[in-house]
Amino acid sequence: MTHPPHDDGLFEHCPWLFAGQASERQRAAQEQRQKRLFAGAGEVRLGEDCFVAETAAVHPDVLHLGDRSYIAAQAYVTGEIRTGADCTVNPFTVVRGTVTLGDGVRVGAHTSLLGFNHGSAPDLPVHRQPVTSRGITIGDDVWIGSHVVVVDGVTIGDHCVIGAGAVVTKDLPAWSMAAGNPARRLRDRREPRGAKRSPGGEAARTRRAPGTDAETAWPAGRGVPARAGWSAGVGASAGGGRSAEPDVLAEALSAFAESARAQATDLLDRSWRPDTGRYADRPGSAPTVRAHCDAVEIADLLLRNVPPHLTAPEHVKRLRALQDPATGLVPEYGAPAPLPGPAGPPDGDCAYHVLCVGYALDLLGGSFAHPVHAVRTTTADRLVGHLGELPWTDRAWHAGAWVDSWATAAHWNLRAGGEAAAPGALEALFGWLHTHADPWTGMWGSPTRESGRLQMVNGYYRLTRGSFAQFGLPVPYPERVIDTVLDHTRDPRHFAPGRENACNVLDVIHPLWLCARQTAHRGEEARAWATSQLSAALGRWHPGQGFGFGPTSDGSGPGREPGLQGTEMWLAIIWLLADVVGVADVLGYRPRGIHRPEPAPEPAPAPAAERP
Repeated sequence: MTHPPHDDGLFEHCPWLFAGQASERQRAAQEQRQKRLFAGAGEVRLGEDCFVAETAAVHPDVLHLGDRSYIAAQAYVTGEIRTGADCTVNPFTVVRGTVTLGDGVRVGAHTSLLGFNHGSAPDLPVHRQPVTSRGITIGDDVWIGSHVVVVDGVTIGDHCVIGAGAVVTKDLPAWSMAAGNPARRLRDRREPRGAKRSPGGEAARTRRAPGTDAETAWPAGRGVPARAGWSAGVGASAGGGRSAEPDVLAEALSAFAESARAQATDLLDRSWRPDTGRYADRPGSAPTVRAHCDAVEIADLLLRNVPPHLTAPEHVKRLRALQDPATGLVPEYGAPAPLPGPAGPPDGDCAYHVLCVGYALDLLGGSFAHPVHAVRTTTADRLVGHLGELPWTDRAWHAGAWVDSWATAAHWNLRAGGEAAAPGALEALFGWLHTHADPWTGMWGSPTRESGRLQMVNGYYRLTRGSFAQFGLPVPYPERVIDTVLDHTRDPRHFAPGRENACNVLDVIHPLWLCARQTAHRGEEARAWATSQLSAALGRWHPGQGFGFGPTSDGSGPGREPGLQGTEMWLAIIWLLADVVGVADVLGYRPRGIHRPEPAPEPAPAPAAERP
């Protein structure tokens, strides 16, 4: 069939018609348009039968278009953009930063895919803020409606449909139908409309555990206020009860956060020791460096302020004074100055103090007075040798914690404007970690007869927290990590009702949260586990006292008694759990210290009048 000649504007706005209806003149003009792209500064690869509108502003660093993919009129495309086959970027669409599309992705007009973000720290004008990019990943067979906004760091799974005008701020699993601002998952695309759905929007495909009740109250004796919205349908334990409906859970989280904020000063007061001018974890315990740091974190989370017993400059002065100038390490109160280990921090309190004191100072607007010399002098050879000697086989948590401390010290050294370590050491760390990750588990270390996957999973959290997460790098084998972690949650030695503690729950939810930034693998299972844990966690709050850490198999740790450590950890855990479920916004707080979800700020960004 022969088509009459069309105005060029038709193909600019309807590029899918070009292959079958364009004239020879129009095909020649498109060939010249593509040649100009190839001649530009960016790396450009175009598949068969691609079309790029003449009026589109396409100025990429990288542009890879799969076969039969199009960029229509007035689109604005910059950064690193990669698409599969049969993708359409429709008129007036903005695609910027790092964006990856699978096959068959249709992006509606006036939509923005923004795979970068600006900082918002108060110490720099907005136009001088550093730019970060975690990127946007969109799977195969996805339809994104008009006027949608997708922000940096989001992954949208295969076969999703995003309604017009949505603002997508959280990951969406495969087959999601989502809409709204912020976008929420409405149902599974494979479900018929009106099908009964289980928590999180999935069709109810499993039977309720015997004896569970949609109106189960909060666990008795947990100290949860008996207020409307806190009990209905939320209190079943993680051991098999029915999870909360999303709206009810969101209401419970909001009420919890409001109550916690009102009681924050009381729980900080109970740990302040006026006679020593120091903080203890709880009444009757000795003051510790960690307790002071936990108090700073809790005050920042709940009060958006500093603990009220000292001014911010006084907090900073006391914490900075704890650092040993010779090593850059921080001993416990009354302990002698620590000696560095073979390649950096030794075991014990001073290794963790690299984290907690550094983040507390950061929240207070301060920093360490000295570099962490014990890490700054580490050579690449020495580091690699020590990594190989760590007890990965039977004490993977210990090994992962050491990596966390070393990498965090390197970060503080960089933030101070100096060298992280000897030349090549930081690169050697990530090189060693990449080459020694087990492709079957995604982790470092092995299960043990005594504790199953506990050491391996808990060590994974500590290791990746200080290294990959802190430096904003993708983790290797994220799907295998998710498999390993979800298998670990079925171990009754650690996750039977009443056996969960803050460490074990944190060390599961953070890897699930972190890996979900890269893949939607088993997302429904992760959300179901997070929902059940949220329902259990809220019931552990003690009015005016906070959270207890929880029981441990060997009796170590602060135990069930409420204190600063348990409170600081559970507040962060609740945020991570809620973020995986998609309801974290109702909490009104977001971790900014040791458990912050974002990568650490880049050191000393160079000023720039214009950012991408």
